[in-house]
This record gives sequence, C-alpha cells and structure tokens, in this order.
Amino acid sequence: MNMLPFVRFAPSPTGYLHVGNVRTALVNWLFARAAGGRFMLRLDDTDTERSRPEYEAGIGEDLRWLGLAWDEFGKQSERFSAYEAAKRKLMAEGRLYACYETQEELDIRRKLQAGRGLPPVYDRASLKFTAEQKARYELEGRKPHYRFLLEDKSIEWHDLIRGDVKFRAGHMSDPVLVRADGVPLYTLASVVDDAEIGITHIIRGEDHVSNTAVQAQIFEALGFTPPRFGHLALLKTKEGELSKRVGGNDIRSLRAAGFEPMAVNSLLAKIGTSDAIEPFADMDALIAGFNITHFGRATANYDMHDLERLNEKLLSVLPYEKAQPRLAALGLSHIERSFWDLLHGNLKKLEDIKDWWDIVHKGAKPVAGKMDDTFLTLAAEVLPREPWESGVWNQWIEAVKAKTGRKGKELFHPLRLAITGREDGPELKALMPLIGYDGLKDRLAAAANAARA
Repeated sequence: MNMLPFVRFAPSPTGYLHVGNVRTALVNWLFARAAGGRFMLRLDDTDTERSRPEYEAGIGEDLRWLGLAWDEFGKQSERFSAYEAAKRKLMAEGRLYACYETQEELDIRRKLQAGRGLPPVYDRASLKFTAEQKARYELEGRKPHYRFLLEDKSIEWHDLIRGDVKFRAGHMSDPVLVRADGVPLYTLASVVDDAEIGITHIIRGEDHVSNTAVQAQIFEALGFTPPRFGHLALLKTKEGELSKRVGGNDIRSLRAAGFEPMAVNSLLAKIGTSDAIEPFADMDALIAGFNITHFGRATANYDMHDLERLNEKLLSVLPYEKAQPRLAALGLSHIERSFWDLLHGNLKKLEDIKDWWDIVHKGAKPVAGKMDDTFLTLAAEVLPREPWESGVWNQWIEAVKAKTGRKGKELFHPLRLAITGREDGPELKALMPLIGYDGLKDRLAAAANAARA
C-alpha cells in the first residue's frame, strides 16, 4: 500500500518570505493536497542569534494570506534533546568525530589545496589526533565541532524533478553537523526531524542537492530509510537571484501593494512547468491541475509583469458578491453592484476602484498640453440636455463630428482625457449617465481652460 505523502515547509525565521521560498511552500502544499496527504510548517530556528519573533509571525501571516493552511506545526528549538541523542548515536558508531581546527586554520588549508590544484575537501586530519593532542587543544580553550564521516561510495536517488542523480561521497568534505557551541546545524537537525516525524517526500530548491547527498547517508547512519526527494529549479529575475535581503519580492510587500493572493499562487504554481500561466480563481482549481512531473530543470524566470497581468485578469472576473466584503474592509461599502460591474474590468488592484469612484463622482484632473480648447468648447456646446434617452451617446458623438470634422482617435481621445483625466478606462458611453449633463459640461469647460493656460 502506498503511503499518503507527508511533506514539510521548513523556513528559517531570519527574514520575511519571498516568492522563491513561498513557491517551495506552495509546491509542497499542492503535492500533499493533490494526493490527500498532509502538510507541515516547521520553523528551523536553531540559529537563535538571527531568528526573530517578528519573522516567525510574518511567515504564518504570509502563508495564511495565500491560503496555505498547515496540518501540523513544529519548531526545531523545541527538539534539541532529539538532536543530542542523534549526536551520541553517531559518535558511538564512529560516524561523528570531533575536530579542533580553527576557521583560520581551515582557510589556510583550503588556500594550499587550491594552490596545488586540489579540490577544497577536508583532509580528516582530526581523525589522526592522539588523545594527548586533543587534551592539549582543550587546555588551550578550544571546543570541538563535529563532522560526519562520509562513506566513500556512490550516493544515488531518483529525483522527483531531476531524474536520476548520483554523487561520489569521496569527492565531498565531511560536513560539520554540530558547532563548537553545541548547536546542531541544519544538516543534522533536518534529518532527525524528517525521520522521526515521518516525512515521506522532501521537495526543496536545487541549491540543496548536495545537502541531499550528505543527508541520505545520515538517514541511513541513524537507521532510517531516506524519504523521496525533489529539487526545484531556482527562480531568477532580470536582476539576478531572489533573496530575502532584496526588497519588493517578499510576500508582505506584494500584499501591501494590493496583489491578489490567487495571482501569486497562480504564477508560482506554474512558473517553471510545461503548463500555461493563467489565472486560477481558487486553490481547488490549482490542486486539480497539479503534477510534480511538469516541473523542469531549467531556471525559472520570475517576471513581475506576469504577476500584474494575472492580477488584472482575476479582478476582471471577480464577482461582486466576493468583492463586496473586501470593499467594505477598505471603507468602500458605498460602491454598488452596478458600479463594480462597470469598472472591475479596468482595475490593476482592487484599491483602484476608489480612484474611479472619485473620477466619476468628484471630477477629473485636466491633462495639460494634450487638448484643444476650441474642440472641447464646441463639444460642450452640442452636448444634449437631460433627460437622456438610451441613444444619447451616439447622438452627441455625431453632433461633435459634424461640428468639428473630427473622427476616430482625434475625437475620442481628447474627450476621454477631459472627462476622466485618464488614457484608459471603461467606455465613455457607460460613464456618461453616471456623470450627468452638469458634470460633463463642467469637465469640458475645465479642460478647455487648462488647454488655454
């Protein structure tokens, strides 16, 4: 019987989430949900110096905003006893050994190796230290760090995304698993957690491929069968790699900028796959179309323009019933269905509806240097008085054509600028009855005055 997948997203609370690591969370979440499995949020917070409560809170806020509910939650800072037990087991079996070199000494060795054309692999000098040498180092005040003794054999796995992967352990340095201050590093803590909690699949960025090679041996040394692995190609922008230290692509910034969570999800779930990037209205639709094998090995390019396009498309099909409570939260409960239905196809962000409300009900700022005062004055002169019939727009436009001799863009563009102050927007025909005769006369007069100025 196949076991239902149990996956985890394990961010370090040392910064806010950006689209790169949120993509990892989303892919894990979709992988679990598509197969009826479970998703865990685990905070890898053993770095007590850099971990911050505000980052921890921010991670939860961002995931909830995106709709990525977790089934289980854990923190590595609460499991130090488990890591200590794993350390003792590995030491007892001769797979973890104490090292006394300082960082400066290691750096000098690496430079010497590089000068001789050798790879910068740790030479296992500490394994040759006698008890007397170790005692002398400790008398000097040195505290040992601990390295994992890799077995010189091929490390192989079938990656969910990359296919067959092979590493030769003899070409790798024995990794440090425990710092000199006793704090276990990610390489050990993550294995212990994944093994004891029962994680079945680990899906993460391709920058962890070499970690996986090492961790596969640690799983086995601790007596566990390694889970299945999948490594996603990293996201890049035109400016380079994404980072939590580079602003603008973090989730809280996107949220503050007014992006729809499903726009973010729609992009990140498909970027780097063979699937079309298109808007999805809800998570159920994304789950139904998810397939981990659709992800490729090529670098995935993240473009903000794609996100903006998806955002506009989602707003253009957002029904009033779903928009209404959100409008109320923005203090826009006065916006009615008819106004929403007319304008929501012209919104880049939901908050833009307020600008259009103000344009319709409070007037438009004239656009200087782009209009002809004579044309606008003549257009105002032939504007039919109210009450208006349904064909009043065509009646007015035909009168303007006859009066000015203009047609096409030369006719409609200056009218749009005068009436709305915008280059884009809904049809003026639809806006005309909302603004009314007096409103249109005032705007045309104001625009003509601005053109004369």
